[in-house]
Amino acid sequence: MQERIKSLLQEVEEFSATDKQGIETFRLRYVSRRGIIGDLFEELKQIPAEEKKVVGKILNELKQAAEAKLTILNEQLDSGPSQTIDIDLTLPGIPNTTGNLHPLALTRYRIIEIFERLGFNVADGPEIEDDWHNFSALNFPENHPAREMQDTFFIEKKGTTGTQDILLRTHTSNVQIRLMKKQKPPIRAIMPGRVYRNEAISARAHCFFHQVEGLYVDKNVSFADLKQTLFHFAKEMYGKDIKLRLRPSFFPFTEPSAEIDVTCLICKGEGCVVCKRSGWVEIAGAGMVHPNVLKNCGIDPREYTGFAFGMGIERVTQLRYQVNDLRLYSENDIRFLRQFHTSDIA
Repeated sequence: MQERIKSLLQEVEEFSATDKQGIETFRLRYVSRRGIIGDLFEELKQIPAEEKKVVGKILNELKQAAEAKLTILNEQLDSGPSQTIDIDLTLPGIPNTTGNLHPLALTRYRIIEIFERLGFNVADGPEIEDDWHNFSALNFPENHPAREMQDTFFIEKKGTTGTQDILLRTHTSNVQIRLMKKQKPPIRAIMPGRVYRNEAISARAHCFFHQVEGLYVDKNVSFADLKQTLFHFAKEMYGKDIKLRLRPSFFPFTEPSAEIDVTCLICKGEGCVVCKRSGWVEIAGAGMVHPNVLKNCGIDPREYTGFAFGMGIERVTQLRYQVNDLRLYSENDIRFLRQFHTSDIA
């Protein structure tokens, strides 16, 4: 066994390597626990006790020599000349390219631009909200389905009298409440932002999406003002040939309420999968602000009236660019995103 150790010691001293693969081969053969030296330590347990002291000494010397050799090989590789890269220096350089905004950002900026021309400001608020600003102040009854876990992402449910549930906002209406609490009428603002709902992901819906809501509170605001505002928006966004219709509906925070539809730009009103063969696509919900909402925010409904509306930016973008699947907006596929240009804002 002593002769084997001396032979291995000579191998270690004479070993050379010029790349990482060679060094790894040396490590596996000599230094690793399952290498030759590791096997010799196992054999050391079987030799007579009178030889073990001598053999153990030279075996430790072999182990130390192998570890020192591995260190030297690594240092030589690190300090050696850098590897040359096979590259053709005569090739033309890669030109700088101008990026583009996300289609949802393009649509958001366009919506803001249209409403700013009508005198609307832009307001923002928190995405993590309490129950009062998201539900109670908006006239939602305690047993409303939106308050259930299957419809809303609750972060913390207190369940104790006098405390508030914490949740991811389901609409940007919470910004309307905060705005009316801190500002006296007249109020004219839009609230774009991200919202969250516990929904199955499909071509028509997602668990998160983007909304823009609008609010106008002043003396003598009427439903006619709401209708003309939305009609002007549809013309500016989709062109002068777009048609608009209002369908009676119900929302806890508006009375009377309406669903806003426009002619489907994908099938030109003839009927397709996106419009469910009806030729119309819903883009917004709207109505006159409920008196209870005004009262909750400290505004006298006998003196002031107002209208509010809300629309999904994804849906507006879907019609604007004729995109048939909402999931494309969040998949980050560069082949899809590079089709949109910053010039589309105008």
